Amino acid sequence: MKNRAGKHCYLILALVILIWSCSSKTPPRSAPAVSPSTPEQAKTETAVPGEEKTQPEKEPPAAAENKDVKEQTAEDSLNQEKPAYSEKEESAALLEEALSTYQDALAIWERGDQDSALQALDEAYSLILKAQIPADSPLYQGKNDLRLLIAQKIQQIYASRLVVIGDNHKTIPLAENKDVNEEIQSFQTKEKKLFEEAYMRSGYYREMILEELRKEGLPDELCWLPLIESWFKVKALSRARALGLWQFISSTGYRFGLKRDKWIDERMDPLKSTRAAVKYLAELHAFFGDWTTALAAYNCGEIRVQNVIRTQRIDYLDNFWDLYRQLPRETARFVPRFIAAVLIIKNPEKYGFELPQPYPRLQFETITVSNPFKLSALAATLGVDASEMTFLNPELRFESTPGYEYELRVPAGLANKALLALNAIPHWTPPEAQFIWHHVRRGETLSTIAQKYRTTVSSIARANGLRSVNIIRPGQVLKIPGRGVSASPQPASNPSLVPGEKVAYTIQQGDTLFSIARKFAMKLEDFLALNGLTSEATIYPGQKVLVIPRN
Repeated sequence: MKNRAGKHCYLILALVILIWSCSSKTPPRSAPAVSPSTPEQAKTETAVPGEEKTQPEKEPPAAAENKDVKEQTAEDSLNQEKPAYSEKEESAALLEEALSTYQDALAIWERGDQDSALQALDEAYSLILKAQIPADSPLYQGKNDLRLLIAQKIQQIYASRLVVIGDNHKTIPLAENKDVNEEIQSFQTKEKKLFEEAYMRSGYYREMILEELRKEGLPDELCWLPLIESWFKVKALSRARALGLWQFISSTGYRFGLKRDKWIDERMDPLKSTRAAVKYLAELHAFFGDWTTALAAYNCGEIRVQNVIRTQRIDYLDNFWDLYRQLPRETARFVPRFIAAVLIIKNPEKYGFELPQPYPRLQFETITVSNPFKLSALAATLGVDASEMTFLNPELRFESTPGYEYELRVPAGLANKALLALNAIPHWTPPEAQFIWHHVRRGETLSTIAQKYRTTVSSIARANGLRSVNIIRPGQVLKIPGRGVSASPQPASNPSLVPGEKVAYTIQQGDTLFSIARKFAMKLEDFLALNGLTSEATIYPGQKVLVIPRN
């Protein structure tokens, strides 16, 4: 239940408080030890009940001096018991006490006493408010960090109460405010067709998503998150290179166990990406304590949301609507869009919708394969359409199985037939990275060339064996690598063109279909078939066609 980041934060804060306060304290004054000079003097200083004490008319000088010393000793003892703290020391002590109270609250919560934990957190927060720490103090940031920890923990306890009660459907507040109504209106008009098509596609995956959400005790409404993220398209790709139903970028996908190599990208697998998304959502909710803020963090990252929260000038609880306007526009719209979609699906008639029937849930069986082959080859053997095999296995990047053990999905009822057919299916090797050739022009740099071909400077440098990425010259010919980009023919001045390798050729003035085929020692019918052309097709200068140079 405790957050690791929170542990680290308050441990560091405690260390800072200890070091800072110790460095600023001065040793207390020590009072001189005074004892009675004679037994008779000690006796006269002790009053006997019921006995009247006889005082001399005039104290001797020695007795008067001893009395002054005794009074000073009492004053010093009092000072030792209650030392005079500076304002700086008092603030450090308050923070230290607040930190200790916060730790007590965590221990109380773990024992299951939520009310006492909340009371302790309130006490810790009140102590923080009393600590007057200037902005240039090393404790200023620690005070704000502890304030956020306490606020987040209060939110988390309140949110967990809803889950414990079992009212899972109401843990996401579906507020219908101005921003939500604007998104509802967008779904009702210009996005209505997209909304209804996504709702139909949701049928393929919704039951599977619900099963995974319920395993973790998360709200059912989260099953509609892919509608906002990807319109329930498993191969949806955003401008930020987020991919799949749940729109994972590669680093976040890797963090939650989604594999990515030359054969597969598990961000496109509906089941694997759903399990990763459920883990991520649970982690975000545990950290922020409320679902609206957790959803905002899902869209733009928890660090971005934390940074916005850190700048808040609200003294108590932080939630999504507090920081709404300070988030990126896409994220600011994301939560209202999600709420709008859930409201429409819960009550379509109210918002003028007649939702279509969703598609049926995917039905399939799995078999274990270990050799690479094209899905279309297996589909032909099974008597099913190749697109059905691709649809069941969207994570396969080349529509082929990888060169290692893999769980392949096949249509329901065909597992045994598929296993029997495996030995007869030919092996397939994926193509190597393709490339194009680029003539460097005056004023160009590797950076501008990389941007033009949507690749990276380092990739170009590696492909061409460049020792320096800063030195290229006009007229130089560079090999530009790129996934799925066909290569243009290498210039005649460069003799290293590999026969049998598929490349792209830019048609020149005066070229004909026959002359192009002859230039690369190809049969005309092979050249036409490679490009899907007929002998009567019209070509024009600048057009690109594929060729396979022969020896």
